[in-house]
Amino acid sequence: MTSYCIVALFGYLLGSIPSGFLLVKLFRGEDVRVSGSGNIGATNVARRSPVLGLATLLFDAVKGLAAVLLTRRLFSGDHLQSLMFMAALFAILGHLFPLWLKFRGGKGVATTLGAFAVLTPKAMLCMLVLFLILSGVTRYISLASISAAAVFPALVWMLHEYSDLRQLIIIALVTLLVIWKHRQNISRLISGKESKLGKKSAKPLSNKPNENVAREGKPLGTSQQ
Repeated sequence: MTSYCIVALFGYLLGSIPSGFLLVKLFRGEDVRVSGSGNIGATNVARRSPVLGLATLLFDAVKGLAAVLLTRRLFSGDHLQSLMFMAALFAILGHLFPLWLKFRGGKGVATTLGAFAVLTPKAMLCMLVLFLILSGVTRYISLASISAAAVFPALVWMLHEYSDLRQLIIIALVTLLVIWKHRQNISRLISGKESKLGKKSAKPLSNKPNENVAREGKPLGTSQQ
């Protein structure tokens, strides 16, 4: 039980590093939460700087991967696979709900990809292909992200990339969390108000991040990916 607590703690701490927020603050002296959608993820960061958006994507994936690899390095034994799944889960939870930003984090797609790249590589590859196809065809990043997340449990089950039911439950929980984080995108997709890839923000948000949290979900002429 102690090992699970240790893994949960450092998994969360690694995942909670707000890559996008830190990169924009460091290189542009701005708070990414007061521009575009107000989200700290790669898509919103890319609206300020495509290079920083790509860097955010990579860092968000790497911190998920690092939590799993560190677990594999520090522990061994029959429960290692379960510990690695636990590390992946808490890295994603840290990204979604970072303590440092009052638990207002990203949407978890890149961190999920990194965290499960070692654990379920075949499923991750299939999801990546699906994401690229849907984003290229529809130009909706949010739709591609939601769709890729939705098929995650089924892919892991069909490809036999799990060793017990608890691991499938973790994957199902991750899927639900990622989709829940996209709930406002889903509403805008249904209403036809979701913006497509490549569109600029119509106007900046308030310079108060808390106000942007309250306004999240209201049409701002931009996708809140």
